[in-house]
Amino acid sequence: MPKAGIIYNDAKPVAQRIAREMAIWLEERGWESVTTTGWGGILGYAQPDRPVCHTPIESLVPPGFVRDLAFVVALGGDGTVLSAVRQVAPCGLPVLSVNTGHMGFLTETYLSQWQEALTQAIAGKYIVEQRFILDVRIFTPEGLLWEALGLNEMVLHREPLTSMCHFEVAIGRHQPVDVAADGLILSTPTGSTAYALSAGGPVLEPGIPAMQLVPICPHSMASRALVFANSEPVTITPANRHRLVLVVDGNAGCYVYPNYYVKVERSRYYARFIRLHRGEFFQVLREKLGWGLPHISKPTSVELP
Repeated sequence: MPKAGIIYNDAKPVAQRIAREMAIWLEERGWESVTTTGWGGILGYAQPDRPVCHTPIESLVPPGFVRDLAFVVALGGDGTVLSAVRQVAPCGLPVLSVNTGHMGFLTETYLSQWQEALTQAIAGKYIVEQRFILDVRIFTPEGLLWEALGLNEMVLHREPLTSMCHFEVAIGRHQPVDVAADGLILSTPTGSTAYALSAGGPVLEPGIPAMQLVPICPHSMASRALVFANSEPVTITPANRHRLVLVVDGNAGCYVYPNYYVKVERSRYYARFIRLHRGEFFQVLREKLGWGLPHISKPTSVELP
């Protein structure tokens, strides 16, 4: 009997209700289902009395979510999608995202269309879009301290954010560079429309094999976003007397002390998204972010005599 997984946002009553309805709907059509919440993919933030929340990457896979699942439904907003990817990426499972949130930049379909979307999914009428994700690791002089998968970005900054920091950044084989800024964002193309965009970085089309480094409020007019190949690992060494905080995808954090360093590289795992139609990235940019809309004062064509 075929089987599908459901990951839902248990903070939203509508997502809880639809998750139950989905399980019944699948059973009526001869499918088994296994259900869990997106909470397991949210790693939590470090606290002053608990400076590390270390959970190995592979241990986030929920019970029952094995490679023989046909697909997984992520029922929630973008945060639930990010959490679901972190939970199922080690299994290589494709994710069908159903939006119950607001922006839904990462989601494939809307709540009102979930039955049509599932009908298409169980019939196998979809394509899988594969996007790379980041392995983010923090090291101390004794070795590995903390790790997480990131689909969007890694952010390293002071607490509070309005204090300038100094960073030494080494990209692959290249000579290290010094950056003075309130913080650093290291983003994937998927994350280029998130925090990195707000900090002045460029939008990268999802298929480009690149990362971008974006300084947050840099203390130099010459420090701007840098785009480079995703085959290059990045090592960031803080040059500060105070601790910093590292955040991955907005829902996982750990303190970084002066003798620590951060290493970020393309993961061996991938985010695999079910697309019911061939995606048109520029259309998503127009619909979600208003990019490329016609200007209100654009002149109309005039016939010449």
